[in-house]
Amino acid sequence: MTDPLDATDRKILAELVANARLPIAELARKVGLSKTPVAARIRAMEEMGLITGYRAILSPLKLGLTHVTYVEVRLSDTRAKALEQFNAAVRAIPEVEECYMIAGGFDYLIKVRSRDMADYRRLMGEKLSALPHVHATSSYVAMEAVVEQNWLSP
Repeated sequence: MTDPLDATDRKILAELVANARLPIAELARKVGLSKTPVAARIRAMEEMGLITGYRAILSPLKLGLTHVTYVEVRLSDTRAKALEQFNAAVRAIPEVEECYMIAGGFDYLIKVRSRDMADYRRLMGEKLSALPHVHATSSYVAMEAVVEQNWLSP
């Protein structure tokens, strides 16, 4: 499959990732085109599903969510219905920042943000352990974020 994006499309994407509120005129200036072709390129990338939306990115630290924990989850049942139940339930927990199904020694890896260890302990006891089909968990507390960025950030 060939890459549908050219260098100008990639520049547009990099600028939008850095600042999605950038006015079209400023974006056009930065990528060396006029406003109309830049707007058309953005519309095309939205239509192809490459740009899926625009949103405010909040600072978890400024919101007091300074505690990051990664949780390995092992399920007691991994049939399709059990996985669907687990997936639906974990999506409903606002403190879950990311959740991935894993091929390996456990079934899921969850990234959780909380205020502190006491808040995490409450979250583990009330929500994570109560997820459908959870057999066992192991928690790993992050001490420092060494790399934490968008893949296309400048």
